[in-house]
Amino acid sequence: MTLAEIATSAVKLARELGATDSECTISEGSQFETVVRMGEVENIKDAGSRAAGIRVLQGTRAGSAYTSDLSPEGIQHMVRSAIEIAAIASEDPMAGMPDETELGQLDGDLGLYHADTVGIAASTGIELARRAERAALDCDPRITNSEGGSFDSSAGRRVFANSRGFLGEYRYTSCSLTAQPVAKDNGAMERDYWSSAARSAAGLESPEEVGQKAAARVLRRLNPRKVATQKCPVVFDKRVARSMVGHIFDAVNGGAVYRKSSFLAGKLGEKVASDSLTVIDDATKPGLFGTSPFDDEGVPSRRTIVIEKGVLKSYLLNTYTAKKLGLKTTGNASRGVSGNAGVGHGNLYIENGETSAEELIAGVKNGFFVTELIGHGVNALTGDYSRGASGLWIENGELAYSVAEVTIAGNLRDMLFSLETIASDLEFRGSVASPTLLIREMTLSGQ
Repeated sequence: MTLAEIATSAVKLARELGATDSECTISEGSQFETVVRMGEVENIKDAGSRAAGIRVLQGTRAGSAYTSDLSPEGIQHMVRSAIEIAAIASEDPMAGMPDETELGQLDGDLGLYHADTVGIAASTGIELARRAERAALDCDPRITNSEGGSFDSSAGRRVFANSRGFLGEYRYTSCSLTAQPVAKDNGAMERDYWSSAARSAAGLESPEEVGQKAAARVLRRLNPRKVATQKCPVVFDKRVARSMVGHIFDAVNGGAVYRKSSFLAGKLGEKVASDSLTVIDDATKPGLFGTSPFDDEGVPSRRTIVIEKGVLKSYLLNTYTAKKLGLKTTGNASRGVSGNAGVGHGNLYIENGETSAEELIAGVKNGFFVTELIGHGVNALTGDYSRGASGLWIENGELAYSVAEVTIAGNLRDMLFSLETIASDLEFRGSVASPTLLIREMTLSGQ
């Protein structure tokens, strides 16, 4: 039986055993990983997996189970287990599935699967990792060590079926190449990295480019200084600015909103940020990591404007959280192979501004350019923000010297309103992306 046939048969069996509704997810995939350190292979993994999960409803009682045994006997045992769990579960009046009118999927090729990423020889992956590391080591004599060069590739298939007539599946691939050099000067060491990721192996940056960019980043971290405690402008490099997008997601996640554990709860239609900020969730962009033809409830993927010119336009919702809030799903259901769906995002990003990153930095007389954030001191309920950071000091519009051992603090509410400039350098290296950002003022705790 094909995976689609297995999923359909599981849903049918659940109905025959008394479920009022059911949905089945099946996932299979393979993954290759290798790490090369100082030219020698340090780690290599080649693995595959298959699993199926089912969620059944008996009225407003839900039960779920999963298995890696996709034989008829294994599927039957899985379905019976879910039925038994539903029978003793507590009732939840909001439990349910999307209406038939909400189900569907995008047509056409979304660029998720590329044959050149499948079956890459282990020797090829090792050589790519080795070349990336070597390129970094060769850049400067101060780069004396390495935490490794690595290459990963994966391929998989996902199938989803439910008792309301939906059946969908898609294949996907991805790969990445990373270098992590260590530099030493005046007895002190620093480390940094650069990584390239794509759906297609042809979309990766060359190993030499990855290594050279990693080297440039680690060299500029050498001989860091401490700075005085002060309030100053803070610029988030686009790589770390993605964390701001993550905090926004936490605040617009329907689960946090209906529980009132988000500082944006009850703010729909209100001004929550500066006019420069527009945040979009788009799972329809071909070839990106957050793209899919449907969400994990069988609802078509879509483009949702979350914040538009500072105004909160939408939360991100699955069916359950939408019911809790009296709204409609935004096609953002996300889950593994079993259990109730949570809320996820597609390609979530801050829209480009009109200023180049270089012009943005040139406009700052004195400020802090953040290239790394440490810790997780962010409270999604209150918006309080405090994280360790390192980066470069901006002096008269230029990157002057390395800075380490500081903490930046503020409140997400204030930070969103103080978002003064957004650069035009947006690029996707994952499903969350942001251009370089300038916050007008934050508290920097130094010496």
